[in-house]
Amino acid sequence: MSRRSTLVPRLRACLKAEWLLLLFTTLSLLLAVLDPQPLTAYRRWLQLPTLAGLTGLLLAIQGIRDSGLVQRAAISMAARTHSLRGLGLLLVAATALLAMVLTNDVSLFLIVPLTLAIGSMTNLPVLKMVVLEALAVNAGSTLSPIGNPQNLLLWQHAQMPFAHFVALMLPAATVMLGLVAVFAVLWLPRGRVELTAGAIDHARISQRLGAWSMAALLMMVLCLEYGHAIAGASLLLAAYALLARPTLGRIDGGLLLTFAAIFLGLGHLAELPQIRHGLDQLDFSQPLTLYVSGIVASQLISNVPATVLLLDRATDPVALAVAVNVGGFGVAIGSLANLIALRLARQPRGLRLLHRVSVPFLLLCAPLVYLAWLWLG
Repeated sequence: MSRRSTLVPRLRACLKAEWLLLLFTTLSLLLAVLDPQPLTAYRRWLQLPTLAGLTGLLLAIQGIRDSGLVQRAAISMAARTHSLRGLGLLLVAATALLAMVLTNDVSLFLIVPLTLAIGSMTNLPVLKMVVLEALAVNAGSTLSPIGNPQNLLLWQHAQMPFAHFVALMLPAATVMLGLVAVFAVLWLPRGRVELTAGAIDHARISQRLGAWSMAALLMMVLCLEYGHAIAGASLLLAAYALLARPTLGRIDGGLLLTFAAIFLGLGHLAELPQIRHGLDQLDFSQPLTLYVSGIVASQLISNVPATVLLLDRATDPVALAVAVNVGGFGVAIGSLANLIALRLARQPRGLRLLHRVSVPFLLLCAPLVYLAWLWLG
C-alpha cells in the first residue's frame, strides 16, 4: 500500500477526532480577520492560568494512571460491589461529592479514568456512566463556591461568606442532584457485576510514581485555589520531564489545544459589539430575564464566558450563578466539564448520547430549579 493511500485515512481519522479543535480554530481565525484586536485582548481571552491549571491536572492524573493506582482502586471496587446499579450510583455520588470540594474538572480527572478501568474488567456500561458523571459533576459543583470557575468568580464578586453562598445555592443544587439520582436509578442496569476473566491479573503498581503524583495533584489544586496555576504547572512540567518523561509524553495535548481554541473563539465572540448591543436591550433586573439569558448564553458560548459576559449586567450574582450552572446541562459546550468527560472517555457516539440525555435533562431541570430558587432561595 502506498504512503499516500495510508495518509489520507489517517488524516481523515485525525480530523474526525479533533473536529472541535478544528471548528474553534476556524472561528478564532475568522474573528481575528473580521474584527482584529490588540494582542492584550487575545492574551486575556486565552486564559493562560486556566490552561496552565489543566496542564498540571492532566500531568498529575496521567501519573496516577501510569502508577497503576487507578487500576488497583478499580479492582477493589469491582470486587466489593456486586450490583451494577450500586456500583454506578457509588461512582455518580463520588463524582458529585468530589466536585463540591475539588472542583468539577478535578473530579472528572479522577473518576472517569477509574470508570474506564472498572469498565475494562467488568460489564459496567462505560458510556452511560460517563454521561451520568458529566451530569453529576455539573450538579455537585453548583453547591460550592469553589466547585467550578463560574461559582468562584461570582462568589468573589458578591463578597459574601462561604456558608451564605452555599445556603443560597442549596435549593438549586438539591433539585439538580435529586434529578441526577432519580435518572441514574432509572437508567442504570439491574444486573450483577461480572468480572472479566484474566482482566485483573496484570496491574503493575509503582508506589513512588503514585505517591508523588498524588502529591502533585494536591499541589496543583492548591495552586489553582490561590492563583498560582502557571507556577505550579511549570514546576510539574520540569519535575515530570526529569523523573517521569514517558508520563509527560502521554498527556492529551489535543485537549489543551482544543480548550485554547475554545477560549480564544468564544472570548472574542462574546465581546463583539453586536452581542453587547443586543444584551443592552434586555432588562436584567427581572429575575426571569436574567435566568433565561444565563442559560441561553451558556448554550451558545459555555457557562464560564457567559458568566463573564453577564457579570456587570446582573443585579443579583447568585441568580446569575443559578442560571449559568443550569446552563451547564444541555449541549456539550454548555460546560467545559462535559467536553472533559467526553475527551477522557473517548467512547464512540459519546457526544450523541450526551445530547440525547443532557438536552431533555436541561428542559426538565430549568423550570424546576427556577421554581425552587424563587420559593426557597
